[in-house]
Amino acid sequence: MQTEVVTKIHNQAVALRVRDLLLSALTVSSGAVDAISFLALGKVFSAFMTGNIAFFGLRIAGASHAPGGVAIVASMAAFAVGVYLSTQIVKAPEGSCLWPKQVTVGLGVSLIAHAVFLAVWFASNGQPSIDVAHVLLGSWALAMGMQSAAVRTLHVEGVFTTGATATIIFLVGDITNWSATAVERRRFAGVLVSLFVGAIAGGLLLVHAHIYAPVLPFVITVASVATAAIFLRERGKSD
Repeated sequence: MQTEVVTKIHNQAVALRVRDLLLSALTVSSGAVDAISFLALGKVFSAFMTGNIAFFGLRIAGASHAPGGVAIVASMAAFAVGVYLSTQIVKAPEGSCLWPKQVTVGLGVSLIAHAVFLAVWFASNGQPSIDVAHVLLGSWALAMGMQSAAVRTLHVEGVFTTGATATIIFLVGDITNWSATAVERRRFAGVLVSLFVGAIAGGLLLVHAHIYAPVLPFVITVASVATAAIFLRERGKSD
């Protein structure tokens, strides 16, 4: 009996660590997506909707250097559709499963949008026209919306793989009372570092291997889905 308990605790700890690594990996992916979107698709984000809302306000105000209105709307609308679709797929499971299989399914479906992006990107040789750029923004924003909604159902406090504001609030706010556990603080820091690393990687690839830059977030998401399917098949309990 004691051995079984120890084994169960160990398995839960391993599953928790794998989950946090997957959250960091998905954050690297979204960082790369936004870096590439901003630099190559008209200064608009595919994941960071807060930035797009600010850009839309600048466009309405008539700011001369604001991104195009159609690009902003295409990204925001597609992101919203992605959230809606993923929410339909990832129904709230009973109990407190660490990583429900529906989350893996939702992320898997988001790969379709990633694949569409790659197909269109390669077809345009990485130099899309304005209209094609809108399609690309929509494809990636759809994928990022699905990822965001899927991750949200995990109820991991302070972690949003497509944004960093909430994570910064949780991490810095914890300094006042030091209430978070070491695991939580490591998770928060990991997400912030991952977003930074993803942006660097996306930018470097766009400069030095332009045509292949969007492959990175696709590969990361594929690896995350495969890892979740193999190692996190409804194992463990959330902390």
